[in-house]
Amino acid sequence: MLSAIIFVVFPFAMIYAAVSDMFTMTIANRVSLLLIVTFCAIAPFIGLTWMQFAMHLAAFALVLTVTFGLFALGVMGGGDAKLMASTALWFGLGAGLMNYLLLATMAGGALTLALLIFRKSPLATVAGEVRVLRRIIDEKDIPYGIALAIGGLGAFQHSPAMIWALSQA
Repeated sequence: MLSAIIFVVFPFAMIYAAVSDMFTMTIANRVSLLLIVTFCAIAPFIGLTWMQFAMHLAAFALVLTVTFGLFALGVMGGGDAKLMASTALWFGLGAGLMNYLLLATMAGGALTLALLIFRKSPLATVAGEVRVLRRIIDEKDIPYGIALAIGGLGAFQHSPAMIWALSQA
């Protein structure tokens, strides 16, 4: 049962955040809250010591501090900041978190370049007639939740929760 929760909740939250950000340019607080509550609920059962759990909380606090600084400067959206921090909670301080941040950064750069090129292309005029695509074309912002989801899903195999779940299968 616990493995099923791990296999479903994190990927579902990442995919939901990406789709939501793509179509509405928002990431609901409930996504981050779901990630935080679920991790805190499963942490005692996946073999984390108190010190390891504290390191996961430290990763959350560190990423939240940095991303809210970026939010205050207008560089990052609030939903992106909360999603990034709640995702960092699942990785803790270490290689998994670095892998997540690297993958999300690379995906974010590629997404930004692709959207900038697309928004200047003649195809954007035609695609803008499709109501679902209009928002992503007209907005000046980048739906960075997509990149965070790609990074999170790509690095998830290195999270302590997924390592534990895979060892149970």
